[in-house]
Amino acid sequence: MKMSAQLSASATAARAHQEMFAYWASLRRGANLPARADLHPSGIKRLLPTVSLIDVVREPRDYRLRLAGTGLYGVYGREITGKALSEVYNTAAGDYWRKELDKVVDERRPGVGVHSLAWRGAPHVSILWLRLPLATNGKDVDMILGYDAIVGAQAEGGFSGIRAA
Repeated sequence: MKMSAQLSASATAARAHQEMFAYWASLRRGANLPARADLHPSGIKRLLPTVSLIDVVREPRDYRLRLAGTGLYGVYGREITGKALSEVYNTAAGDYWRKELDKVVDERRPGVGVHSLAWRGAPHVSILWLRLPLATNGKDVDMILGYDAIVGAQAEGGFSGIRAA
């Protein structure tokens, strides 16, 4: 991929992150965090393919993917909806996500970063991720809204391995 194409993909990803963050911020009620019930897919229709909803499991704390957009199937090579972190990631990647999601829950603030898919044998592909806290009561984070922008050599055409209809 040419440098200009990479920069263009990164700029597109940054704009999508801004769009998702603005949508989430528009749902806040003063100092209170938005709740899952506040989300309306029509407000983020263009972003839905790589949106996820992650349940926060309390004792012991863990995370389960309640919903994973259809665009994430190609990233993970399989359906990940309903799976716990340990069922999706190897130990190192699972530890990375647990640490990042713990920060979102504990700080009640959005998290953002870049994660390489080298753990999945695709070191040339990364996800630029955004994780946004949701709280039914406005305070205690019980779900996380995720958005992933895929950047890398295969980002435009997706991964090989076509999902059967």
